[in-house]
Amino acid sequence: MAKKTYSFYPGCSSQTKASSDNYLKSTNSMCKYLDIELKEIPDWNCCGASIGYAEGGELPRITLSARNMALSEQHNPGMDLVATCAACWLSTRESKERLAHSSQTLAEANTALNEAGLTYKGNQAARHMAEVLVEDFGFDELKKGVKNPLQGIKFAGYVGCQTNRPFGLAGESFENPVYLDNLIEAMGGEAVPYDQKVTCCGGALAFSEPEKSQKQIKDIIESAYDHGAEMIVTPCPLCQANVEIYQGEVNKRFGTKFNIPVMYYSQLITIAYGGTAQEAALDGQLVRATKLEEIAKK
Repeated sequence: MAKKTYSFYPGCSSQTKASSDNYLKSTNSMCKYLDIELKEIPDWNCCGASIGYAEGGELPRITLSARNMALSEQHNPGMDLVATCAACWLSTRESKERLAHSSQTLAEANTALNEAGLTYKGNQAARHMAEVLVEDFGFDELKKGVKNPLQGIKFAGYVGCQTNRPFGLAGESFENPVYLDNLIEAMGGEAVPYDQKVTCCGGALAFSEPEKSQKQIKDIIESAYDHGAEMIVTPCPLCQANVEIYQGEVNKRFGTKFNIPVMYYSQLITIAYGGTAQEAALDGQLVRATKLEEIAKK
């Protein structure tokens, strides 16, 4: 029996060949080393984070997440629902909060769900995988699994905005959350202090107003570089994608020469636990994490 079992909501971006499938691959590898079993929610749907606020109305957006939670309650009873995507987690947490505090919204959502033979009960916690690592394992326990410490590498822990507000991780500061820093240190790396760890990457503005998003990205990377970081680590697929993919555009716009790998914490843990570059899905990076690749060869 696995040490811990969770109901798992992977989200759209982590599907095979999607923009963040390296996140899912490395998460699965990390969970193997941690003896975590993830039971995927059958027939899960998109949380609507990318378009749910575009005049679709509050009830449809909330009901999308309610359907996932209802399916989780039905197929994976007694488990916490865990997401890796920051947007999926935020949408699920927000929907859970709104359904808990409005009997009318709950009744209307269930009226829609009943058409598909589902009922949302609200008896499962909705958590981010980072919460699981911090709260169910803890840094001292996570440190015990390290076989190839990430010594000599300086990382900037980039939390971003969606895993920070309005909920965040219990006990963490909204202005200066340190769980990524502590996780980096537990894996044997060095976490550098810098002043952009909760700055928004610009999100969907990367498409609609790229000049604004690219200014945000420039500030994040510039601060990481100025404080000595060699890599950026994040728990958010959109943050990872924006900060990595648009470095070339940022360089053209601002005359910079950024070329910094942007990683997931799951990739760091997998490599530190003795995993291969393939297990950590390092081949999914646009900017290669050569130092991690070297550690993976040990």
